Amino acid sequence: MLTSELIRKLRSVDTPTICNALELAMGGRSAQGFTYGTLVAAPQPLAPMVGFARTARIRAAAPSPLPAAELRRLRLDYYRHVAPAPGLPTLVVMQDLDERRGTGSFWGEVNSAVHQALGVAGVLTDGSVRDLGDLAPDFPILAGSVGPSHAFVHVVDIGEPVEVFGLCIANGDLVHADRHGAVRIAPEHLHALPGCIDLVQRKEAPLLKAARSGSFDLAALERALHAADDIH
Repeated sequence: MLTSELIRKLRSVDTPTICNALELAMGGRSAQGFTYGTLVAAPQPLAPMVGFARTARIRAAAPSPLPAAELRRLRLDYYRHVAPAPGLPTLVVMQDLDERRGTGSFWGEVNSAVHQALGVAGVLTDGSVRDLGDLAPDFPILAGSVGPSHAFVHVVDIGEPVEVFGLCIANGDLVHADRHGAVRIAPEHLHALPGCIDLVQRKEAPLLKAARSGSFDLAALERALHAADDIH
């Protein structure tokens, strides 16, 4: 269902616009299905990312109890898990299970370069990010904090449901994210989104045009609101 044309359409707008378009597709507003709170966008606010969630959970406060060989095998399994198949973009959604999230960062210079080279669209994590000056410049990372160390960071499991910033994500969910946060796109609303995005933009246009005209007053506001309401 996710064609290259649809991917381009979804990436052409920010996540707030996707949230507005989903309200139209669902027939009303919702207070769930998106992240809450302030995220760190690193290395800088980049273009929106769209991809099927590849979930993983990590810890860093203490060493892994697994033998070194098994831990290495799990790390390789993780990279196989997140690598996208042709035409199916992936977005890593990683939950930090430590009581103090962000104790050790999985995301820094090396992993940003590795994931970008694998073709991953980006990452959403409630853990930390480091190496801000050396991150892959075009690889979007949304994190919960900035920290200096990787501590004992290790992958605990892959493919399990996760919760980051109040958003519950299952492996395979379609996610749109940018510096504002992330939203989950349910399959039943996907086909309607392009038209809903266009409608959102058409309904906003009269108000924006009036407000930016240089001759804005309450009468102009009333006319613009009426024009926006007439757009269906």
